[in-house]
Amino acid sequence: MNNRNHSNARNGWARLFVAAGLFAGALLNAPPMNAAPESTNAPQKLETATIGGGCFWCAEAVFQRIPGVKSVVSGFAGGTTPNPTYEQVCTGETGHAEVIQIQFDPAIISYDKLLEVFWEAHDPTTLNRQGADHGTQYRSIILYSNDAQKAAAEKSKAEAAKHFSSPITTQIVPLTKFYSAEDYHQNYYNTHKSQGYCQFVIGPKLHKLISSGVIPADK
Repeated sequence: MNNRNHSNARNGWARLFVAAGLFAGALLNAPPMNAAPESTNAPQKLETATIGGGCFWCAEAVFQRIPGVKSVVSGFAGGTTPNPTYEQVCTGETGHAEVIQIQFDPAIISYDKLLEVFWEAHDPTTLNRQGADHGTQYRSIILYSNDAQKAAAEKSKAEAAKHFSSPITTQIVPLTKFYSAEDYHQNYYNTHKSQGYCQFVIGPKLHKLISSGVIPADK
């Protein structure tokens, strides 16, 4: 929804209507775990990464499949409206981006490696757009939690820029607050694989990333 024109508005609202229509059914089903648990004899010291690269349904499905990722939550960040709803974010007036918050085990997967997958999983050169999804809520964004993450993100962005012919538009900003999206958005692809957006957008993206070795194949 790049400039909020009528044609762009239809893209975001189409997703809104699909999600709203599935809301009641989603509430009746207990969602599967985001990522398979991995056994360990020592207490896990998990870290958090918060990133956005277009539709959070897509990003969630990608990062759920990475070993070392313990959970992925779809939500909103980077804006000014407190406790935003999906409907509010779809207007483009909250300042928030659709993002995912990842809990990961750094002993298995590093923050740097997650960023490598991030660059592969979306097009960071298209401002406020991923495919047919237009609007500031679909912008490419990395929200860091500390100085180490900020430095890693800036270094990773500079390295990634060498592999794109157009300038990277990804924002690198501090995380001030993450708001979890409504329950029916969580674990979306895994529970709605027959839905059109999942079949024609998310599924092919996963297949491409699996084929290129960016993420492992489903077990």
